[in-house]
Formats: sequence, C-alpha cells, structure tokens
Amino acid sequence: MAESETRKVGDRGQVTLPKRLREAFDIHGGDEVTIREAGDKIVIEKPTSRADLAEGYRRRAEHHRELADEMAGSSREANASLGDAPGWEE
Repeated sequence: MAESETRKVGDRGQVTLPKRLREAFDIHGGDEVTIREAGDKIVIEKPTSRADLAEGYRRRAEHHRELADEMAGSSREANASLGDAPGWEE
C-alpha cells in the first residue's frame, strides 16, 4: 500500500496536498483536481486532459489494428489448413 500522510483540515475545509504527491502527479497551484466519493473514501485525482484522452484513444486504436492484423494472419492459416481436412468443403 502507498505511503500515507495525515493532514489537518482548515476552517474553510482546505487541505494541502503533500509536495511529493504534487510533484509526482504534476499538480501546480491553480490546477484543477476532481474530488469524489468512492464508497467510504474521498478520492482526489487529477482530471484527464484532452491530450491524455486523445493519446489513450490513439493507443487503443493502434492495439485494435495490431489485433486485427494478427487475427487476419490466423484466419489465413486456418483457411489454408481447412483445405487439408477430409470431407471439408468451403
């Protein structure tokens, strides 16, 4: 489990994020964070940027292309082998 730190909540509900976490997650003064409930926990996370989202979609599309290419090769091999099966007609 990740290292934890205890922080006091100010009178206005403010909490300072530890410096090591701000640096690790590239969070700077003025940046927005998302705060949500997750069961009995409070989760603070950096929102996904449009650039990050676009990159994720690009990687997913590339992965799908690679799978389609791999499956096409497997399909060609299967079709070639089925011709050798006794009694098999396409």
